[in-house]
Amino acid sequence: MTVGEWLHWSEAQLRAGPHPERARRDAERLLSHALGWERATLLAHSGDALPAPKMAVINGLLERRAAGEPIQYILGEAEFFGLPFRVTPDVLIPRPETEHVVETAIGLAQRFPDPRIVDVGCGSGCIAVALAHSLPEAQVTATEISPGALTVARENAARNAVADRIRFAKGDLLAPLAGRQFHIVASNPPYVSIADRNSLAVEVREHEPALALFAGEDGLEAIRRLIHQAFAALVPGGFLVMEIGHDQSPAVQAMLCEAGFGEISFAPDLQGVPRVACARRPQ
Repeated sequence: MTVGEWLHWSEAQLRAGPHPERARRDAERLLSHALGWERATLLAHSGDALPAPKMAVINGLLERRAAGEPIQYILGEAEFFGLPFRVTPDVLIPRPETEHVVETAIGLAQRFPDPRIVDVGCGSGCIAVALAHSLPEAQVTATEISPGALTVARENAARNAVADRIRFAKGDLLAPLAGRQFHIVASNPPYVSIADRNSLAVEVREHEPALALFAGEDGLEAIRRLIHQAFAALVPGGFLVMEIGHDQSPAVQAMLCEAGFGEISFAPDLQGVPRVACARRPQ
């Protein structure tokens, strides 16, 4: 089978899956990964025969993708905020929506000469690494309860040359940082209710870590605890910035008010859905 024949055949296989619109691109990415070739090389050598010793590996990757495994886990990498990240099933796959958390935090950081920022529940480290990369004057800390995720986050800090500027701490939310105060608390906490599990795409519910997705019966369990912990951990005038679920802004606003936060606002994602909550601890 030639390169071109395999791409045509594998595209047909993937069109029967959950994302037919990505079938051709996914097929090209899988083959590029297996052969160690750039996409341009694939296209330039479409008439070349595929190496027989590689066929088991190549078709194995295709089977995994056709079964619904996210291509980021198969390839072991994802891009976030223009930076490369290693991803494994221990961490959520970084998503464009979370870039709004980074953008908001970067804007707020300009108010402080040497901002102290903490990424709570850092997962792959995407928020912490992106902030450290964009804000060389910032002191960045990141917490994570999962040992596997913490290992991946440290690897991503090193990969993006900011390992010496991020302090990692293992523990639940802000618990491992008791007594420390920050100018900005940033987070993409779990916010999916257990009842909504079956509404998630099979790629998400069957492959991404439940610990990073689900937050009790109402999806607000982690956010509820984070709001109160963040109020205590912020300096007066400091900000909490966190990603929330598509229908959670009214409940989150009420919780923020009850906790004593002011200047509450919600930034929309690209679909216009309130996605990032921002609130300030009063001076």
